[in-house]
Amino acid sequence: MPELFVWLAVLALILGVLSLLVEILVFPGFGVAGMTGVLLLVWGVVLLSTDIVQSVQSLVIGLLITIALIMWIIRFGHKRKFWHKLALGDRQDQSYSSARQGLKDLLGKEGKALTKLRPAGAAEIDGQRIDVVTEGSFVEQGTPLVVTKVEGMRVIVRPVRPPAE
Repeated sequence: MPELFVWLAVLALILGVLSLLVEILVFPGFGVAGMTGVLLLVWGVVLLSTDIVQSVQSLVIGLLITIALIMWIIRFGHKRKFWHKLALGDRQDQSYSSARQGLKDLLGKEGKALTKLRPAGAAEIDGQRIDVVTEGSFVEQGTPLVVTKVEGMRVIVRPVRPPAE
């Protein structure tokens, strides 16, 4: 076998492993980098073998070992707490709510803009500093506001008196 094939095979194997590492660490999933890595590894094994039968045997043996290893991990992984290292064990409390309690109570209340609203900013409503969004217009700091809508964490306001145009 010419020396060029050996170096080409080593290069294919190294690039295949690097592609798989990129797929695992940078682009999770099984996309272009993963497929490229698998193809380069197969090509490297084929280049290193003396004939096609030997390369197919090597690939089948590698595939069988991989399947056996996966089956062993699935069967005995939970006994050795293998899965606990990979998955978060804590459960989220059922009473958790991402919305701040009491925002719905602000509907119809008045306040004033603490910052310029372009269209988002901060306002003081009912003695509280609240992050607000206007209905699309820009509002100057200090302008009186009224809460027109509350959607989850979004508090939508408009000036008490619409700006003169």
